[in-house]
Formats: sequence, C-alpha cells, structure tokens
Amino acid sequence: MYLPPRPRPLPAVVSLLRAAMRGEGNLLDLLPGSAYRMDIGPLGWSRRSTIIVNRPDLVRRVLIEDEARFPKSDLMVQALEPLIGDSIFVSSGDTWRRQRDMVDPALSMMRIGRAFPSMQAGVEECASGLRKIAEAGSCVSLDLLMSHLTADIICRTVFSTALTEDVTHEVFEAFTIFERSVAQVEIKRLVLDKAWTKVPQKPEVLEACRIIRDHIGALLDRSGRDHDDIASALSLAEDGAGQKFSREELIDQLGVLFLAGHETSASALTWVFFILASQPDLVARIRAEVRAHCGEGPISFEQSKKLAFTRNVFREAVRLYPPITFLPRVALEDCELGGRHVKRGALVIVAPWVLHRHEKYWRDPDVFDPDRFSPTRESEITPGAYIPFGIGPRICSGAAFASIEAVLIIASLARDFDFQLDEKTEVRPAARLTTRPVKQVMCRIMRAPN
Repeated sequence: MYLPPRPRPLPAVVSLLRAAMRGEGNLLDLLPGSAYRMDIGPLGWSRRSTIIVNRPDLVRRVLIEDEARFPKSDLMVQALEPLIGDSIFVSSGDTWRRQRDMVDPALSMMRIGRAFPSMQAGVEECASGLRKIAEAGSCVSLDLLMSHLTADIICRTVFSTALTEDVTHEVFEAFTIFERSVAQVEIKRLVLDKAWTKVPQKPEVLEACRIIRDHIGALLDRSGRDHDDIASALSLAEDGAGQKFSREELIDQLGVLFLAGHETSASALTWVFFILASQPDLVARIRAEVRAHCGEGPISFEQSKKLAFTRNVFREAVRLYPPITFLPRVALEDCELGGRHVKRGALVIVAPWVLHRHEKYWRDPDVFDPDRFSPTRESEITPGAYIPFGIGPRICSGAAFASIEAVLIIASLARDFDFQLDEKTEVRPAARLTTRPVKQVMCRIMRAPN
C-alpha cells in the first residue's frame, strides 16, 4: 500500500498556525483533519464565513442546480483577471453565455481524432530530447519537462505550431511567480478580508501576467487567420449581433485554452511520473500492457484505447492530486444549504482534493491504488465523489483531450524511459491555483531495458 505525500491532517487552529508559519501560501496546510469527514461545515475561523461542501448532492446543488446563486468567487475572479481578463473561465451570466456560444465551435477542433497527431508529434519530440538527456546523464526538472511537453501539444493544437523551449521556460517561470505571489491566495487575505474586498496585485504578479499574455499574443499574430486551427476559428467567431472578439478578448480566451490545456495536464503528469519513479511494480505493469497492445513503435489512437491500466494510473493520480484543488464559489444572498445557514458573501468551497480523499466515500482514501477504477471495483465509487474535471455547465471542455493525451504520454515515456528521483528531492504537495509540488521535482532519465 503506497501512501504518496500529503499534508498531515491537524486540528483547525493548528492547521492555521502551520500555514502561517511556513509562509508558502499553501492552501492545503489550512485544511483541518475534520474536513475529510464532514458533509458540510466551516473551515476554521475567518472574517467572512468559509464553508466546505463535501456531500455529492450538495456539490451538485452548488455547481449545477443553484449555479446562479453561487457564482465563481470574487477571490478567483480577481486573481485571474490580470491573466485572462473576463474570459469564459471566470465570466458569468449573459457574458459567459455569449462567450460559450462563440468558443464552442472552435473547441470542436479539439476532438481526439483531429488532435491526436499533434499529441503524437509532441510526444515524439519529447522522447527524442529525453534520449539525449539520458545519454548526458543530467538531472532535469520533472515539472518543467511536463510543462514543456503539454504546452507544445496544446500549442500545436491551438496555433498549428510547435513551442520553443525558451518560450516554455519563460511561461513556466512567469506562471510559477503568478501562483506563488497572487494576492488572493495569501492566508491573511483569506482569513481577515471582508467579502468582495478589492485587492491590488503586486508588481511581480502583473509583470508575470504581461509576459504570458505577450507570448500568447505573439503566437496569435503568427498564426494569422488562414490556418485551420482553434486560433483562426476564434478569430472568425461572431456573436448573435455579428461582433467578433477584439484582440485583447482573443488573448483572454486563448489564454484560458493555453493555460488550462497545458498547466493542469502538466500538474497531473508531474505527479504521475513522480509516483512511477518510486513504484517499479506499477511501471512494470504499464510496460507489459503497452508492449502487449502497442509493441515498440509509435502508439496509435486505437491502441491507446486498449490501455486500461495505464488510464487507471492517470485516473488515480488526478483523484489524489486533482489539478484544480479547489472550486471556490460565493453566496450572492443568504440561503440554506444542507441544513446550514449560509450568509451572503460566504465562501462556499467544493474541493476535489478533499472530496477525493473523503473517508466516507473512499476505501483507504490516501492510498495510491489504480485498481480501484478496474471494472470489478468501479461500483465501489460513490457517484459524484470523483470530479477531477468539475461537473455541470462549467465542466472542463477539454477533459477527453486531457485524458487521451495523458494516456499517450504515460504509455510512451514509461515504456521507453526510467525516471529516477534525485536523492535530495523532498516532495510536498501545495495548492495555490493548481496542485503542484512545493519545490520542483528533480530526476534523472535513463533508457528503459529492453
């Protein structure tokens, strides 16, 4: 029974002190042990009430049935505004519906049959680079490696071009600064600020956003409107009044696709390969499955669909380390939820991290066990207790893309390479906007034995 890293569950007051003393802005450190047992309840003390919702029927009410009463929280909207504006990820009401109607046709180009060649090309280029790294015997950042691979794939899909390594480095560093420094994830803001408090961003956060948006703008300009890709389709999209997106609005929407399409996948895959690096039995099972169904050559789409165990490794990784750790909402009015009075302005948090580790819904919730998703055991999973891509109208539209991409990457790289953790590596999970290791995971790459 393998227990990958997690914060030690502590009483609420002790959890708050731990988070404050570490000063890392790691929201996981705030979670008390009681959060993993309750149906609905407070998350410690804060000036504005903060409530966590774990019961699947209440989760459904917050995210689907009463979605208008519980829009995305002001903290999340303010945090992301400098990066992706009032885009489809954070907008609401008529604005969201207009954007969704314009964006949805372009997203049809993310259909797997159409996008799979871009995935294959990105994986092959990555494998070529890993062969050189293996020969050199150098140590690399697993986080950066996965970020470059997934960013390259989404760039080929959205902009019809590969992504250079220097751009990946700049975007990776900028997003790391953004996540660590954005004011809305500061512990003191969460605890002491009133609802809807306007928070100014730090200069380094605004500069990080500028760097990322400049790179997306450059990719948009280089793409033009003559490619049969997502960027071109969005450039030509019109709303019911015949209006198109402005250039800034295009950067907003493409920023969502680019960042959500690679940052969340990179997060999940970093955890997958970290776990595989310490679990050779899992690697052996993946290799046996891949070689049985795919041989040693490039993996086709039809072959990837047969890799059930590899897919379950990914499913279990995003159970324990969901890329989006928290789905914060805000109550627009006083209401009742699960027998509890919820004040206007309260933070109402659905946390995939907590729901996926809840003691009521999972056997051995903190154990990494891919076989819990096997056909003989899937009936054990409580409906609504597994939401790595969200649920409802705001469910991740790239969920199928991300799942197939992950299976292809895991199968290809685990078959051909061994990942060995640097012995000095100490890994702890952190949640800011996504679920990442506190420090980058360093490892060595070696060619797998035949």
